[in-house]
Amino acid sequence: MKKETISILYVDDEPNNLNSFRANFRKNYTVYTAESADEGLAILRTTPIQIIITDQRMPVITGVEFLEMVIKEFPEPIRLLLTGYSDINIIIDAINKGLVHMYMMKPFNELEITVTINNAFEVYLLRAKNKVLSQQLLSVTEELTTILNKK
Repeated sequence: MKKETISILYVDDEPNNLNSFRANFRKNYTVYTAESADEGLAILRTTPIQIIITDQRMPVITGVEFLEMVIKEFPEPIRLLLTGYSDINIIIDAINKGLVHMYMMKPFNELEITVTINNAFEVYLLRAKNKVLSQQLLSVTEELTTILNKK
């Protein structure tokens, strides 16, 4: 069985960070990059993405605000926040509002991000499998209810 390629969207307003990320991770993942939240949303609307990584400090909206927007339309991808600042309020907002899986510091460590991405993808796959199993269980429950109501 062929291993599924992980599709990642990385949103950061600094082109050098985007280029560096793409150069480091393009061999193992399908990497999409965006310099703004609007570009990121446009990619999400046309491309299946499993992992979203965003910088926190961007000019128009923050990474957490971007993730809040994403959740409404695309709740399935696993969300990661990457930032050069360690502000406890940002961390709290990231968890409570952006529902992030992980908060990581810049400059990124390639091995740490690789492990985080792979772990996040496992969570993604488990959630998808759980969704399918829940739907199957609901279907079987409805069938049993119909059978029992006929008696």
